[in-house]
Amino acid sequence: MGWEIWGHTGAVNLLQGHLKQGRVRHAYLFCGPNGVGRRTLALRFAQALNCPQPIAPGEPCGTCRTCRQIAQMTHPDLLLVQVESGSTLKVDQVRALQHDLLLAPYESRYRVALLLNMERATISAQNALLKTLEEPPGQAVLLLTADTPESLLPTIVSRCEVVRLRPLPLADLALILEQERGLPPDWARELAHLSGGCPGLALHYDSEPERYQEHQRWLQDALYLLGQKRVERFQYIENLSKDRDQFRAVLRAWITLWRDLLLCTTNADVPLTNLAFESALRALARSLDSRQVTRCLAALEQGMAYLDANLNARLLGEMLLLGWPYLNPEMTSASG
Repeated sequence: MGWEIWGHTGAVNLLQGHLKQGRVRHAYLFCGPNGVGRRTLALRFAQALNCPQPIAPGEPCGTCRTCRQIAQMTHPDLLLVQVESGSTLKVDQVRALQHDLLLAPYESRYRVALLLNMERATISAQNALLKTLEEPPGQAVLLLTADTPESLLPTIVSRCEVVRLRPLPLADLALILEQERGLPPDWARELAHLSGGCPGLALHYDSEPERYQEHQRWLQDALYLLGQKRVERFQYIENLSKDRDQFRAVLRAWITLWRDLLLCTTNADVPLTNLAFESALRALARSLDSRQVTRCLAALEQGMAYLDANLNARLLGEMLLLGWPYLNPEMTSASG
């Protein structure tokens, strides 16, 4: 089996090198956009650390009980710390982890702590983790994931081996989806663009059609709202803001739409994300000014940060939609 990672050859070589040379660090930080493969790579590394019958040094077999349990995140020596729905990673979770790490491994060489989405950890939780990073238990390895190193305290980052993961070239990912998963060429190409070159996200859209349909519906909602005035826009936000996780997902979808509109208004020679909406977006862009689109896109990106900082979701949504231009409803309904 080996690592079976699409792309990220440099990161795999780095981790394998540490294993082969006996230079395993006490903490690794896997950074990259959502769906790029941070968790997958961390789990493969955990398998390589603890596989009792590796194919070769640094090559987990992938089929033994240890490898299977790690892949399913059920192994007794894999300690999982993750954010609960609509919440943050809290200091109590870190303190519980610290207690568990003091125990010797049950059956493997290392106790591996997997801390997912550390960018959503509170400052107090990050500060609590520093003690473990500064004085790590001898048989423990901490694997952290986050979107960017800048989203964490510098003191956290400085104590980790940072492994940066970047999206695959769109054409490469489309070809992999076509050859490895047997997807039709047009569908593979659309998924590669929609995921921004992130394999995990592309696979989610393919295996969970409702997730793909939801993304498309949110784009249609955005186009519809461009043809509506304040009352309709506020009513939409009132319903949406009741679920912060869904609101966050909607904002991410809208960011891709406004990014595509910016590319269209500036005639940039850059691939669009939402290929299914390409003709509609190019037609709509003729009625928009690039500076106006830039302001809307920047406001959405800032809005994501405000939402993570627990700003009132309804107020945030109203502020964002107030900044959107009003277009002829016939134009926007045709676009949707």
